[in-house]
Amino acid sequence: MKTVFFAAALALATSTATAQDAITYDTDQSFDDVSFGLESAILDAGLVIDLVSHTGDMLERTRADVGSDVVLFEHADIYSFCSAKISREVMEADPMNVVFCPYNIFIFVRPDTPDTTTIGFRSFPDGPMKKVETLLDGIVKSAIGLE
Repeated sequence: MKTVFFAAALALATSTATAQDAITYDTDQSFDDVSFGLESAILDAGLVIDLVSHTGDMLERTRADVGSDVVLFEHADIYSFCSAKISREVMEADPMNVVFCPYNIFIFVRPDTPDTTTIGFRSFPDGPMKKVETLLDGIVKSAIGLE
């Protein structure tokens, strides 16, 4: 029983994403310009945006309700979308790759660096999911004019 518990705990610990697992790019472009660029890059790739989560607005709206006085972001949005072709490919390789779908790209501006917009996405494990990472990296670079 201890072995099963340890194995489950180890699997959970190794699959948990941390902030260090993110690939980010900083730019002096405004949040609105980066958002427009990201929307355009996603659509230009032939993909459909499923959801834009206004995470920064939610955190600010609920800040006092949870007893905090910390302003985390001036702006923060997360764009969620998927690629039917690449998703099918990576899930045919391993159906558990479903845990990575939909794919997300975040954009934020921090109060301590108001002239810097950060855009990025989580990194993916070696193997078929690196194809998704390559897709997201291309979209992000296109959004801020690096490609």
